[in-house]
Amino acid sequence: MKLDNSVAAVVTGGASGLGEATARALAAQGVKVAIFDMNEAAGQTVADEIGGVFCKVNVTSDADVDAGFEKARAAHGQERVLVNCAGTGNAIKTASRDKATGETKHFPLDAFDKIIQINLVGTFRCIAKSAKGMLDLAPLEDGERGAIVNTASVAGEDGQIGQAAYSASKGGVIGMTLPIARDLMNDGIRVNTILPGIFNTPLMNGAPDNVKAALAASVPFPKRFGRPEEYAQLALTMITCGYFNGEDVRLDGGIRMPPR
Repeated sequence: MKLDNSVAAVVTGGASGLGEATARALAAQGVKVAIFDMNEAAGQTVADEIGGVFCKVNVTSDADVDAGFEKARAAHGQERVLVNCAGTGNAIKTASRDKATGETKHFPLDAFDKIIQINLVGTFRCIAKSAKGMLDLAPLEDGERGAIVNTASVAGEDGQIGQAAYSASKGGVIGMTLPIARDLMNDGIRVNTILPGIFNTPLMNGAPDNVKAALAASVPFPKRFGRPEEYAQLALTMITCGYFNGEDVRLDGGIRMPPR
């Protein structure tokens, strides 16, 4: 797919981190970008800077997602590109014992479900609703109508202690990539997923310096955090390369996560 001002895109989680970098990279190619995010101030700032539109969207809400697509399409027309970066995580052991009191407890099921609803169901909700709209687009060269990029995580393959919910959600994104690509293959919509490793995002910036240094040193090469712009680079490759379909690709400097 050629990226220019004839193409509209929606980027979820586009107010910061990987999503922001991707929104900016798409806009730099002339693409008309709509940002879905909960952070209204940051999202509006990014949208203003790239000449896009901001839509306040909680991806766990059907009504929010519907309203977001309605607003984005009113401004830019039906999107040919969807990039799903909205997500979150937590760290809770499946079952554990308090060292001080000896009290035992298990992972709160509402906290588990919250991560699944945001990372997995929220991603699928946006895919399904975007793909439905793409079906009405006129096909481009090779019959292509659209391209979708999802965000999983290396935790979907080698999750660490406390990451049961997060790993399950991201493993689900990995697991549904090929079936969705097959669902949409006859309509010319490609679907791929990126599995980022340790990236320099606002969430990571909150960690202590010694923790960040140890994590960076654990990357085989290069021994640093990934840059959001590198995620965006791969996302754009997945969008523009017409033979890229049904793939889950690690972007991690060769890291394999240890138990903790």
